[in-house]
Amino acid sequence: MENINIKDIIRDCDFHFNKNLGQNFVSDGNLLDAIVSDSGINENDTVVEIGTGAGTLTRALAKKAKRVVSFEVDHNLEKVLNLSLQGVENAEVVFRDILKMNDSEIEDIVGGDFKVVANLPYYITTPLAMRFLESTLPVKSLTIMVQKEVADRFVAKAGSKDYAAITLAIEMAGDAKITRNVSRQMFFPAPNVDSAVVRIDINRDKLAGKNTELISKLVHAAFLMRRKTLVNNLSTAFGISKEETISKIEKAGFSSMIRGEALSLQDYIRLSEEF
Repeated sequence: MENINIKDIIRDCDFHFNKNLGQNFVSDGNLLDAIVSDSGINENDTVVEIGTGAGTLTRALAKKAKRVVSFEVDHNLEKVLNLSLQGVENAEVVFRDILKMNDSEIEDIVGGDFKVVANLPYYITTPLAMRFLESTLPVKSLTIMVQKEVADRFVAKAGSKDYAAITLAIEMAGDAKITRNVSRQMFFPAPNVDSAVVRIDINRDKLAGKNTELISKLVHAAFLMRRKTLVNNLSTAFGISKEETISKIEKAGFSSMIRGEALSLQDYIRLSEEF
């Protein structure tokens, strides 16, 4: 698979970037290979890529993976991709919005288990991550390049300023880590913020035997109003008196003045047993 000059292809195809779709492409071969390496894919893996873009990451993935299925919403990229993916036999582009597809539609196209790799437009980062984490699809991992502040939120520790409901939602489904930081200068056109690559290894059995629906409800309620205490948020969400809420929180071993962002996942599991 020979190297290509993606900037020349984009210019020759007279492609115009769509700001509404958050299009920022990566052309640096070393960075693309590093993202592929971070994802841990090998010759036995099927990869689902979200956001084909100009096809640069698609090509890098295809060098390592058994098969790449890449989803793209912008039909204007078709001419670019016909050139940039020329000769790449184990990659296919599906011009559909994966956020609007159900699990069975995705399974019909992809087949068995797969790993997700993506350079995501910032505005769909969280909904797309949650779409896979909360699904029944046989996803083994997600390796996604996201806005740096979002990456920090994904891997934050309890009590830190970045800790949020999304942190716990990810932790309930697997284990996340930042594998590398990426300067905004590595993209074209350059965005206004830096990025980071996050890898989430999914473990569907992580909370086996636990009431995940209740834990999720507790987490969502606890972070609904960050400035309020856990008592106030849970009392409102569960429709019970403050006295009863305080009793449950204290039985779980926590102060009645504690806030939701101070609790770890294990704390929420303990709290769920009182609710």
